[in-house]
Amino acid sequence: MTQILGQLATHTAALLLYPGLLTVVLFGTVVEAVWVRISEHHWVMPEVRWHRPSAVLATVAIASMLASVQLSAPFNLVPSEERNLIVAALALGLGVWVELALGIELFGEPGLLLLVQCCWLVAVVGPAVEPQSLRPQVLGAVLVPQLLPLKITAGILYVLCLPALLRVWPVPRTDERRATRRLDAIRALSWWPYCGLFATLFYPPAHDDLGGLARFFGLSVAIAALCMLAGALMGRSGAAPSRAVYQRAIAPFAALVLGIVVATSLLVR
Repeated sequence: MTQILGQLATHTAALLLYPGLLTVVLFGTVVEAVWVRISEHHWVMPEVRWHRPSAVLATVAIASMLASVQLSAPFNLVPSEERNLIVAALALGLGVWVELALGIELFGEPGLLLLVQCCWLVAVVGPAVEPQSLRPQVLGAVLVPQLLPLKITAGILYVLCLPALLRVWPVPRTDERRATRRLDAIRALSWWPYCGLFATLFYPPAHDDLGGLARFFGLSVAIAALCMLAGALMGRSGAAPSRAVYQRAIAPFAALVLGIVVATSLLVR
């Protein structure tokens, strides 16, 4: 009984504090404030008043918590053998599906967003085929030369999908409710799990010390900065050119990654 209660307390702390909800909120609020500053050229402070969360917001928060505890973040209280890549992928996918199902009027390109999510799943699951492991930290630790082309192309595809998944692109139309960017609570809840999952899958696990903690957060911040830079550049070029790039390039590149997955599996075996 003592062991069960200890495990329950450990998992609860991971879900609610670190790397779960509290970390999600703090990291996401800072990054989201920077993104609004970049896109709108002024700072927007978060509202501190209590509002009853919507169904979409509550679902995204739970999904972000579940995805976050799968990360190989240093000092993660969830044992490494209990973390699963599929749980992280399904949790983040659920957030997009719920947003589309309950707030489809907020998206100018729902079909394109679903296509991008499918390509993102290829980038996430593809590198797991040959190592035959669903433990995220195991995939990050794989540095076999035969698998490096797959990890590099999958990592590029992952980064290409982020601006759309985090909704710094597609650029909303002027007649939509979110045409004027503000601090978006749903997007703020998504920054940490998406960026932290990239640092988990495509870099070796960091050690459980302050240096490892700084390294993991530094990688996550770097990916968030790269995503914001891409969003700002696409915002300047306009919605139509950015949409054309995604429509023409993202699916063929995902097919290339799938081809590399198949070729790598045949060569290694």
